[in-house]
Amino acid sequence: MRSICILTQSFYEFDARVRRKAEALAAAGYSVDALALATPNGRKTYTLNGVKVRTISLAKKRGSLFRYFFEYTAFFFWAFVRVFLQMRQRRYAVIDVNTLPDFLIFAAAPARWMGAKLKYRTSENSWLIRLVKYLEKISFQYADHVITINEPICDLLVRRGLSPSKSIVVMNSASEERFASIGPGPGAKGHSDSFVIMYHGTLTQIYGLDIAIKAFGMAQAEMPGAELWILGATVSKSEQDPLARLVHEYGLTAKVKLFELVPSAEIPAWLNKCDVGILPLRGGVFFDFAFPNKLPEFVIMGKPVLMSRVKTIRYYFSEEALAYFDPNDPADLAQQMIRLYGDRSLCARLAARAKEEYTPIRWDVMKQRYLNLVGGLSDSGDCATEGPYLSETTILNG
Repeated sequence: MRSICILTQSFYEFDARVRRKAEALAAAGYSVDALALATPNGRKTYTLNGVKVRTISLAKKRGSLFRYFFEYTAFFFWAFVRVFLQMRQRRYAVIDVNTLPDFLIFAAAPARWMGAKLKYRTSENSWLIRLVKYLEKISFQYADHVITINEPICDLLVRRGLSPSKSIVVMNSASEERFASIGPGPGAKGHSDSFVIMYHGTLTQIYGLDIAIKAFGMAQAEMPGAELWILGATVSKSEQDPLARLVHEYGLTAKVKLFELVPSAEIPAWLNKCDVGILPLRGGVFFDFAFPNKLPEFVIMGKPVLMSRVKTIRYYFSEEALAYFDPNDPADLAQQMIRLYGDRSLCARLAARAKEEYTPIRWDVMKQRYLNLVGGLSDSGDCATEGPYLSETTILNG
């Protein structure tokens, strides 16, 4: 049985993109190990859906550059040692590195010397752009294969020097199996007292929840009975408190509901309760290449989506599939809210078209592409000799 190792400086249990890949590999017959961060009061080692997870207790705290450097460096050295020790027993055929930071790819260097192939993933949310772009370049040059999460990112990396022959796109799609038992909700209900616009995800400023609240405040007089639900994962109350103050300032305490973190397993049921999804990403160069993994979840559940007009989303979805609005523009978003509220047949048309346009990039397609790549690499040579590295990249923008 071929062994695969996945590195991620995140909480494995809550990182859907990493879990989808790891569990797909385990289901395909690979022996899969994951090295990740431990959740607060979490287990040091455990097995989840066939994946063996080993963790390090290293709290993620947004703060100073020194704190970022400490977290990245500590995880790097821990992963470097763990890969070296485990490689001697497990003889990994492929190492899949998911990152920030870019230099995490080098934590698997001992495995490469011993014959493993590496995958590597970078992220668009990078700091110190000049340094990061340099690290990005040497990282994907060091890797033997680079996986990007969408075509615009792949094109950008090629322009930065990545060879097209060593790159492949595996989209950050959602697993439809997770939603199969729920199925699409009733959707458009006619002009009743129930019209729920919902966001679920992280509450950091980049996701524009303040824009959504301001827009709802502008539109709510023309949407009797409408509500805005925000299901938020937050690192600290400092991220939720400004939103709560904004809700109070706009007099929306009866209309805008801020919920605590909802467990991943309960998300499909919550999605079933809403009429419209909203993803109000801020505009700017950092977000042109963003593809929120919440978007496929809304699409799978048959919900129309209010979406910031950013480059990568427009690459995959037309104006007939999503209700686009200009980023950072609450007034434009408010108009789109009113538009969907007033035309429930439009909601149904948008949802149907989005599902049609999503079909070529759904997870079943991406999963097979990923498994084919890993299978080809793991079978391409003797693991006792030096083999290629497989690298996964999201991208550094700037």
